[in-house]
Amino acid sequence: MATSETLRQILNRIDGRGYKAYKDIAGTYQFTDFTLAVDYVQGDPFAAPSRLRALIPSAVAGFSDRLYANGSRAIGLSCFLAKAFAAETHRRSARRGSGKSGEIRIEAPGQQVLANTAVQVRGDGAVEARFTVGLPAQGRRVLGRQACQLLLEEVPRIIESSLMARSHAEEELWRHAAANEDADALRSMLAQRGLIAFVADGSILPRWSGVDDRPMGGEEVIPFSSPESLRIAFSLPNAGSVAGMGVGE
Repeated sequence: MATSETLRQILNRIDGRGYKAYKDIAGTYQFTDFTLAVDYVQGDPFAAPSRLRALIPSAVAGFSDRLYANGSRAIGLSCFLAKAFAAETHRRSARRGSGKSGEIRIEAPGQQVLANTAVQVRGDGAVEARFTVGLPAQGRRVLGRQACQLLLEEVPRIIESSLMARSHAEEELWRHAAANEDADALRSMLAQRGLIAFVADGSILPRWSGVDDRPMGGEEVIPFSSPESLRIAFSLPNAGSVAGMGVGE
């Protein structure tokens, strides 16, 4: 397999050439801690950006077995890592030329915790991330040196800061994995209790705006409290007993 040094040599060779010369970097490269696959190379700096994948072996990613012991926990962990990757791209990504040059993006999840393909934690603990990169250009000429900085320095830093267990507190990772396991367990109990929905006591229902689905903050926000007539409790695998309002069929 080609290595990161191979990628560096290609980028130095095509520096200053027409943009389509970037097609030469399509392929898979072995870095120190991960494998980088360049699946699709854009044909123009103003076109949809190039698509890349990073695969980190479980021994390198280092996540505890309990964090992906079942599908629910693995999805909770994956969503957390996707958000962490997105946060790092916003912090580090910068314009490096024309069009989308220098942009690094990933499809980060919102408030909903759902299975996604942006970041996936596999059954053996390996982590795969799919993201896009705008390959640097000046006009329609390859900026090989800037591309080296982007792919060989910035992308590895983002991966190190977001997709490695050593970059996060174990308790924070567990909180996300366990919360999704509890949510899935609660959903599975609704039908047998004759319910179609459940709102936990203490939930913050107002959102910041119609285009921002984060819970509203501030002293004026009142946590939800269910009426006694509709209050019901569930026993969850990790959180224990949780009470709130059950909405009947």
